[in-house]
Amino acid sequence: MKLRLVLALAAATLGLGSATGTAPATGAPSLAPLLAHDDWLKVRPNAADFAGKVVVVDIFTFECFNCKNVTPNLRALYRRHDPHLAIVGIHTPETPYEADRKNIAENLPKLGIVWPVAIDNDSALWKAYDTEAWPTQLIFDKHGTLRKTVVGDSQDDTVNEAVNSLLAEN
Repeated sequence: MKLRLVLALAAATLGLGSATGTAPATGAPSLAPLLAHDDWLKVRPNAADFAGKVVVVDIFTFECFNCKNVTPNLRALYRRHDPHLAIVGIHTPETPYEADRKNIAENLPKLGIVWPVAIDNDSALWKAYDTEAWPTQLIFDKHGTLRKTVVGDSQDDTVNEAVNSLLAEN
């Protein structure tokens, strides 16, 4: 988190920031940890699935009330911007009940999650992306560069603005 703050301050100082807060950060995390992960529900994505697309990575757990609040907006974004947008979930459990693969699989349809979901029971992806809270959305540009991190719910406008801004970029 401190590294992100330092990078954001450096970008602002050097004039690399933008009004939408979607300027690339030097040394920002990439999609590589996600693509290397091998435990998935639905289809395991590959680099070709993300090529030229804005990618939203939703880090959640299925019983989290706040996580449930962001899902309707993600579904709407997915419907509105497919095939130019990819959404991928990372399910990092908080409790043993949430770590049970059967429980995860049963709850995804109830939440309306239709995109691939990485099962992160060992929190490897949580750590790789320096996550501190549920829900967190990581928004990557068409080149796979992390451009925006949104933590918490009730920030649909922030997520939508970042996605729309990145979709409009050449």
